[in-house]
Amino acid sequence: MPTEILMPALSPTMEEGTLAKWLVKEGDTVSSGDILAEIETDKATMEFEAVDEGVIGKIMVEAGTEGVKVNTPIAVLLEDGESASDMTASAPAAAQAQEAAPAADAGAKAAPAGGSAAAAPPAPVSDGGRVFASPLARRIAAEKGLDLAQIAGSGPHGRIVKADVLDAKPGAAPAPQDAAPSTTATTPAKAAAMPTGPSADMVARMYEGRDYEEVALDGMRKTVASRLTEAKQTIPHFYLRREVQLDALMKFRADLNKQLEPRGVKLSVNDFIIKASAMALQAVPGCNAVWAGDRILRLKPSDVAVAVAIEGGLFTPVLKDSHLKSLSALSAEMKDLAGRARNKKLAPHEYVGGSMAISNLGMFGIENFDAVINPPHGSILAVGAGVKKPVVGADGELKVATVMSMTLSVDHRVIDGALGAEFLREVVAYLENPVTMLA
Repeated sequence: MPTEILMPALSPTMEEGTLAKWLVKEGDTVSSGDILAEIETDKATMEFEAVDEGVIGKIMVEAGTEGVKVNTPIAVLLEDGESASDMTASAPAAAQAQEAAPAADAGAKAAPAGGSAAAAPPAPVSDGGRVFASPLARRIAAEKGLDLAQIAGSGPHGRIVKADVLDAKPGAAPAPQDAAPSTTATTPAKAAAMPTGPSADMVARMYEGRDYEEVALDGMRKTVASRLTEAKQTIPHFYLRREVQLDALMKFRADLNKQLEPRGVKLSVNDFIIKASAMALQAVPGCNAVWAGDRILRLKPSDVAVAVAIEGGLFTPVLKDSHLKSLSALSAEMKDLAGRARNKKLAPHEYVGGSMAISNLGMFGIENFDAVINPPHGSILAVGAGVKKPVVGADGELKVATVMSMTLSVDHRVIDGALGAEFLREVVAYLENPVTMLA
């Protein structure tokens, strides 16, 4: 029976993508691991690998098609001995199966508890989410009576493939009551609908007769809009502000760069901010945390995300284990991640995770600003430009110093005010005494 190749979910936030380019054509023989196509996600252009072997019988979605939903059939794979006629023969059966599914669901819901009708087997789920499996693996699992939710996938991004189900043994399907919430438990109140604002047509009517250009939203812009709307509507932000004197850091940086010049290394102020933030997370572990719906996850390593502006949006690549890396190692890694981010060549694992983010607009002359938290992070540090200002020294004398403003946006569900203030104090201490970052 022909197997449908479905649009894959190539990143945790991907709901749809653009099928940028086919690297195979109808009639080509493919094996597991062969590259089938290039797909543009909301963040990057990625290669899509075959998980089964066979012959490409039909390409259903043309190259360049935008907005292809995840799990939409994009091609048909034929097994050995199958031909194009098998595709047409299987199409009516598939349509009948799809039509029968809603009726079966309705019948199952209508049947009274303890009735004589046989209960339909529960659809496989994976921790409340979608099970990622190849069509061939699903067919074999159905024939063997396997629950896909109980099988670990070895394919790309944990997808269940043919090899995973061949040797698996059938197990008892979980009882419906195990998955359903207890009838005696308190059901949480349904959240009120969030305001959505005026519709596109309403806004267009406001500007009727005026000259304007419509700019269609690409996947990245849609994702940025969705996540930041979610952040401001659901995260209780509060803000903590501190100023840091940079003169000692600027001198220390100049001396280090002179010594590192033969190695081709040039440290930026942002490299020091990343290192200071990473060490402050170790000093104040309560701030090294993220919100996880009904609990807080407190991280052990300091994984720091850094916002990188690109055309049409931004990335937040994550520098993992930043507290363990030298300044020169952080600098080199940040340059590499930023360069590949601008070319949309980052893999999902390189921009997913972290407990906090840093957003630096100082290079644009912005003195201070409030950044929006990138969920599920517990905080984001907004960094402004260093500006010459009059300050009162420890001796009471007036002097001129380079002062930089920092604003920590904090998720109050994760971090309380005193804890956030302690974290920001540690960051300032490291930046004003930079040699301590090398200890």
